[in-house]
Amino acid sequence: MKELDLLKKDWQKSDNTFVQVSENDIYIMIHKRSSSIVKWILIISILEVLLWTLLSLFSNSDDYLREIKHVELIPYFDALTYVNYAVILIFIYQFYKNYILISTTTSTKKLMQDILKTRCTVQYYVWYNLGMIVIYTIIAFTVAFIYNPQMEVLKEKIASNSNVMIITVGVLFLTSLLFFGLFWLFYRVVYGILLRKLFINYKELKKIDL
Repeated sequence: MKELDLLKKDWQKSDNTFVQVSENDIYIMIHKRSSSIVKWILIISILEVLLWTLLSLFSNSDDYLREIKHVELIPYFDALTYVNYAVILIFIYQFYKNYILISTTTSTKKLMQDILKTRCTVQYYVWYNLGMIVIYTIIAFTVAFIYNPQMEVLKEKIASNSNVMIITVGVLFLTSLLFFGLFWLFYRVVYGILLRKLFINYKELKKIDL
């Protein structure tokens, strides 16, 4: 009951104790929140690149290609890796630019535009990464099936029994789907939460701008 008594006392206080928040105060608060969200998007994307770079040191495709004696494929894999890193660095640079724009803007309309631009960039980044995961998975399975000597037994079984081919394709499809689903869930949770918060800020700004 003590809590109820305290609430009654607060309610009985003068109306002057309630501070009205102006539209400018709301804008400053949303501006600060939006800047913080975009900063976290930038930080997470950099950490993600560092994580994948670290993991690549423990699972080097060049070593695998040397093991199956097809070193002629190494330049192609290296070229794909360089292109992938170049594109990701461009995205990170865009995240940095968006962070600077949102941090320095002084207009409600401009902040709304920058928020939408940031959301769009992040969505493109997520879909690009998911697309590259699909491409890498297809290439990995194809190279393993065609060039890995250990696949010769499987090839003979497929040649003699068409059902083996169906089972193999089914297993590969389900494995790829599971792999893709895990990454989609990761991006959905990590970037999805930040994008939802950013869109809430956009809707609040829209009310102010009316």
